[in-house]
Amino acid sequence: MASRKATLNVEGMSCSHCSGTVQRTLEQIEGISNVSVDLNAKKASFDTDNSELVDKAIKEINKAGYRA
Repeated sequence: MASRKATLNVEGMSCSHCSGTVQRTLEQIEGISNVSVDLNAKKASFDTDNSELVDKAIKEINKAGYRA
């Protein structure tokens, strides 16, 4: 299956520490790659070939204290 780009809106990020936390959270999920977090746009994007990992990413971001 080909990898596809997923983009999530992330509420609650207010500084570079916040965006770094979101980035590290996503990078720790096996099967997710090319993570990019845009603090100004309040978005996180990544590549994955497993659509179930998008749901996992949302849960992990929420668990870290942000709203995806």
